[in-house]
Amino acid sequence: MSSTTFRPDHLDVRAFAQNAAQLQGQLPLSKLKRLAQDLYRQEGDLASKIIHWQAHGESVAVTGGVAQSWLHLSLQAQLPMQCQRCLQGMSHDVDVRLSFRFVKDEEEANAQDDDTEEDLLVASKQFNLLELIEDELVMALPFVPTHEVCPVPVKLQSSSEEFEAALEQKPNAFAALGALKTLKKDKP
Repeated sequence: MSSTTFRPDHLDVRAFAQNAAQLQGQLPLSKLKRLAQDLYRQEGDLASKIIHWQAHGESVAVTGGVAQSWLHLSLQAQLPMQCQRCLQGMSHDVDVRLSFRFVKDEEEANAQDDDTEEDLLVASKQFNLLELIEDELVMALPFVPTHEVCPVPVKLQSSSEEFEAALEQKPNAFAALGALKTLKKDKP
């Protein structure tokens, strides 16, 4: 291991893997603008929500070839969402562990993508790990967030008594036409 310092926003992934280096940190949700767009906001609560992340590199020897660079990423967060059933706030727990193998360029990634189940990324000396963290959190969001059991009774009807009363008071257009027809018949 060397004494190289690695920064998550400008990460040399090959050196990170070769050194079996590790990084970890905390990141406020308010710093992730794309993710924040999909979250349930209450006054200032995004600034107080923290994402915990850990990353470590690994270099895997390949017989007759160049060693493969790997990045293993772990994310833990409680994301504020809006329940689509009761429309109240809720917390969606995220606890994911992901591994990525790095290849030299997009051409190699495209060539290998169909033949492997591994997640492939293009190696860079300026790789932004924080953007990858945000991407993975966006993909971890549920399509339709709901409580297992909503904390408030859920209204299961589409109209209210006021709506029904307004419908009863509204004159029926066909009845009005029928009345006009009757008036014409009565006139000599």
